[in-house]
Amino acid sequence: MIVDTPSLIIDEKIMQKNIEKMAGISRKYGVQLRPHIKTHKIPEIAKKQISAGAIGVTTAKVSEAEVMADHGIDDIFVAYPIVTESKIESVLRLSEKVNVIVGVDSLEGAMRLSETARRQYKKIQVRLEVDTGFKRTGVPYEDAVRLAFQLQGMEPLQFNGIYTFRGFSMNGRPTLDIEKAGMEEGQLMVKLAERMRKEGIQVRDISVGSTPTAPYAAQVKGITEVRPGTYVFYDRMQAALGSCSLKECSASVRVTVISRPYEDLMIVDGGSKTFATDVGPNSEPLNLQGYGHIIEAPHAIIERLSEEHGMVKINPKDPFKVGDIIHVLPNHICSTVNLHNRVYLNESGNLIEKTVYARGCLT
Repeated sequence: MIVDTPSLIIDEKIMQKNIEKMAGISRKYGVQLRPHIKTHKIPEIAKKQISAGAIGVTTAKVSEAEVMADHGIDDIFVAYPIVTESKIESVLRLSEKVNVIVGVDSLEGAMRLSETARRQYKKIQVRLEVDTGFKRTGVPYEDAVRLAFQLQGMEPLQFNGIYTFRGFSMNGRPTLDIEKAGMEEGQLMVKLAERMRKEGIQVRDISVGSTPTAPYAAQVKGITEVRPGTYVFYDRMQAALGSCSLKECSASVRVTVISRPYEDLMIVDGGSKTFATDVGPNSEPLNLQGYGHIIEAPHAIIERLSEEHGMVKINPKDPFKVGDIIHVLPNHICSTVNLHNRVYLNESGNLIEKTVYARGCLT
């Protein structure tokens, strides 16, 4: 199959090893694995993760959950506060077909869920999101017991646990010590669940863990579930964190050299519409150089991106010429995938086109 550039290529063999590696970690420590599909957005890959041992999937958006359900995934956690009437109604419709759990992080949001579900004579499973230092969504840690107590008595909501997303941070700051960050994440949530249980609150699930922290948070006794996402492909950011090696990165962007106007500069046909820019150069603690790792020229730096152009600083003696093909490991693969309508799975040299069905699912 002839694939033009820019295009996103997935090495199927490496991807499968990544899937099995994380499934093995979850089995080893006796926790459930519920991978986040925001990374690949492809139901077929989600099914590979479930075949390897995952109990279901995690999504960020209701529309992503709908795509997964339409393709046969029947256990879905929407790890996001659902507060608008239209989204609540969508979740309730979805719950008629598959097992659905949704996130809550405020009394106001819970009341909205409760009122709509009550009008429709339906029940809905909820988990309380807790902020453990990332300062995104999530009830403040010190307020979590009180809100959980209120949720438990709020019919027709069915409160079944707590969850958090901490990323690679400690004390509100990014860190490279992902083992310590993961262990602390798990310990904070287990301690919180114990406080809740002393107040008579039934906490079934304690769900934690991004790709860098999941292998360590899973080791904390009491954790029931981990939700890594990026591990299926990994990326340059995860390699810099120590979550993987560059050789374990299964997704690369294939681009063509379209110009070499100067000895130390070449231009490729991938810009900001091809590569995600949310993890940019020179930011702490990773201090990445450029917007991706060029496999054929690790020393080269993708210094700038316009919409359709990537400006690459190279050595004057580098042999690259117009028409050459190179491959780039993106800084952040999750948001890079969302820029592509399709990817190409490399199965023993055969490229097979796969639609990114949940691409652009923003609602």
